[in-house]
Amino acid sequence: MSHYQEAIEELHSIIDWVRFSASEFERHGLFYGHGTDNPWDEAISLVTHCLNMPPQVTSEQAQCRLITDEKLSIAKLLHRRILERKPLAYLTNQAFFAGMPFYVDERVLVPRSPLAEMIEHRFAPWNKIEEPQRILDLCCGSGCIGIASLQAFPDAQLDLADLSRDALDVAEINIDHHGLWQQVAAIQSDLFNELQPGYDLIVSNPPYVDEEDLSAMPDEYQHEPAMGLGSGVDGLDITRKILAQAADYLNDGGLLVVEVGNSCVHLDEAFPEVAFNWVEFERGGHGVFVMTKEELQQNRAHFCV
Repeated sequence: MSHYQEAIEELHSIIDWVRFSASEFERHGLFYGHGTDNPWDEAISLVTHCLNMPPQVTSEQAQCRLITDEKLSIAKLLHRRILERKPLAYLTNQAFFAGMPFYVDERVLVPRSPLAEMIEHRFAPWNKIEEPQRILDLCCGSGCIGIASLQAFPDAQLDLADLSRDALDVAEINIDHHGLWQQVAAIQSDLFNELQPGYDLIVSNPPYVDEEDLSAMPDEYQHEPAMGLGSGVDGLDITRKILAQAADYLNDGGLLVVEVGNSCVHLDEAFPEVAFNWVEFERGGHGVFVMTKEELQQNRAHFCV
């Protein structure tokens, strides 16, 4: 820690510590992919968390000097991030999704889905039901996707469903944190088994990592729950079941939105007869498809084999 002691003595401002942290991340070869994608943004997230500040720091704020206790707090968290190779969100128990804060720990994946962009646009142009009455976040993990969707549709009833009781415990923390118990239910269910039909919108970020990608993942991903990542050789074991069953749980005109990441290639190969509607994102991200209830029904013979 002598290196950090020197930093505590010689670094004085917020920007000093952001610069130092980013340099340390780069020097130790950390991986980014749990809320940030570069050492500078990761450093800003770490430093501002320790100072109880929002990540958006003005140039004037960046010049503010820190007291010793604040420097110590930053140095300790910086050391842990490098030593333990844990995603920063697990060290702070906080992640942001669609501009909202969520509690997270190692019982759930760290939120990082491009679905946030679709939520901002109210799932347009694919969503044909202007005000969905019932929404399902399937394989919900922390519940961030479903809860964030209520920003777009504040009057909807939301079900958060997951097979993992541990994940639902985290989701319930977030329901409570955002004061949503009157319109949100957390349901332990193996996909649709414990759910009732009648949804206008089903959104799912299921496990979708294939065996090859799973074995090559950086150390940071080893802290995430394995059941939230892998899904068979091609990453599509769970997605196949969703495609086969979702139509029975959607209302007429309802929409299914599923993220499959890099396994999008496998999905097109598995169902060459199906014209998946792949979403293009302005801010990056890929591997999300949308299908209406009617499209799911038209392709039922392909999915139910």
